[in-house]
Amino acid sequence: MDIAATVLGTVNAPYGRKLTAAELAFYLSHMDEAKTVPGHMSSFFAEVTPQLQAAFAASVGISLPELVEAARAFSVYSGEIYPLAA
Repeated sequence: MDIAATVLGTVNAPYGRKLTAAELAFYLSHMDEAKTVPGHMSSFFAEVTPQLQAAFAASVGISLPELVEAARAFSVYSGEIYPLAA
Protein backbone atom coordinates (compact mmCIF):
# COMPACT_ATOMS: atom_id res chain seq x y z
CA MET A 1 0.00 0.00 0.00
CA ASP A 2 1.38 3.38 -1.00
CA ILE A 3 0.47 5.57 1.96
CA ALA A 4 1.18 8.86 0.20
CA ALA A 5 -0.89 7.91 -2.85
CA THR A 6 -3.81 6.85 -0.68
CA VAL A 7 -3.70 10.03 1.40
CA LEU A 8 -3.25 12.31 -1.60
CA GLY A 9 -6.08 10.60 -3.45
CA THR A 10 -8.44 11.65 -0.66
CA VAL A 11 -6.92 15.06 0.01
CA ASN A 12 -6.76 16.10 -3.64
CA ALA A 13 -9.99 14.52 -4.92
CA PRO A 14 -12.30 17.53 -4.80
CA TYR A 15 -9.75 20.18 -5.78
CA GLY A 16 -8.24 21.39 -9.03
CA ARG A 17 -4.89 22.02 -7.37
CA LYS A 18 -3.15 18.73 -6.58
CA LEU A 19 -0.72 18.74 -3.66
CA THR A 20 2.35 16.53 -3.64
CA ALA A 21 3.39 14.57 -0.57
CA ALA A 22 6.17 17.10 0.04
CA GLU A 23 3.72 20.01 -0.17
CA LEU A 24 1.29 18.36 2.24
CA ALA A 25 4.15 17.66 4.64
CA PHE A 26 5.21 21.32 4.40
CA TYR A 27 1.70 22.53 5.20
CA LEU A 28 1.43 20.13 8.14
CA SER A 29 4.59 21.71 9.54
CA HIS A 30 3.71 25.34 8.73
CA MET A 31 0.24 26.21 9.97
CA ASP A 32 0.33 29.81 8.75
CA GLU A 33 0.96 28.52 5.23
CA ALA A 34 -1.63 25.75 5.66
CA LYS A 35 -4.31 28.43 5.74
CA THR A 36 -3.68 28.94 2.01
CA VAL A 37 -5.02 25.43 1.29
CA PRO A 38 -7.85 25.09 3.82
CA GLY A 39 -9.83 22.56 1.80
CA HIS A 40 -6.92 20.18 1.45
CA MET A 41 -6.10 20.48 5.14
CA SER A 42 -9.71 19.89 6.17
CA SER A 43 -9.84 16.85 3.90
CA PHE A 44 -6.66 15.50 5.46
CA PHE A 45 -7.81 15.94 9.05
CA ALA A 46 -11.48 15.00 8.52
CA GLU A 47 -11.53 12.39 5.75
CA VAL A 48 -8.25 10.48 6.23
CA THR A 49 -8.30 8.09 9.19
CA PRO A 50 -6.13 9.08 12.15
CA GLN A 51 -4.07 5.91 11.65
CA LEU A 52 -3.37 6.80 8.02
CA GLN A 53 -2.65 10.41 9.00
CA ALA A 54 -0.07 9.17 11.50
CA ALA A 55 1.48 6.77 8.98
CA PHE A 56 1.75 9.53 6.37
CA ALA A 57 3.23 11.94 8.88
CA ALA A 58 5.80 9.38 10.01
CA SER A 59 6.73 8.71 6.39
CA VAL A 60 7.59 12.38 5.88
CA GLY A 61 9.39 12.88 9.20
CA ILE A 62 6.58 14.42 11.25
CA SER A 63 6.18 12.96 14.73
CA LEU A 64 2.81 12.08 16.22
CA PRO A 65 3.00 14.95 18.76
CA GLU A 66 3.76 17.38 15.91
CA LEU A 67 0.83 16.00 13.92
CA VAL A 68 -1.53 16.35 16.89
CA GLU A 69 -0.32 19.92 17.37
CA ALA A 70 -1.02 20.65 13.69
CA ALA A 71 -4.50 19.12 13.95
CA ARG A 72 -5.29 21.22 17.01
CA ALA A 73 -3.98 24.40 15.39
CA PHE A 74 -5.97 23.81 12.22
CA SER A 75 -9.04 22.93 14.28
CA VAL A 76 -8.83 26.29 16.03
CA TYR A 77 -8.40 28.04 12.68
CA SER A 78 -11.22 26.20 10.88
CA GLY A 79 -13.67 25.80 13.74
CA GLU A 80 -13.95 22.09 12.93
CA ILE A 81 -13.24 19.30 15.39
CA TYR A 82 -10.90 16.63 14.02
CA PRO A 83 -10.25 13.24 15.66
CA LEU A 84 -6.57 13.99 16.32
CA ALA A 85 -7.42 17.42 17.74
CA ALA A 86 -9.85 16.11 20.34
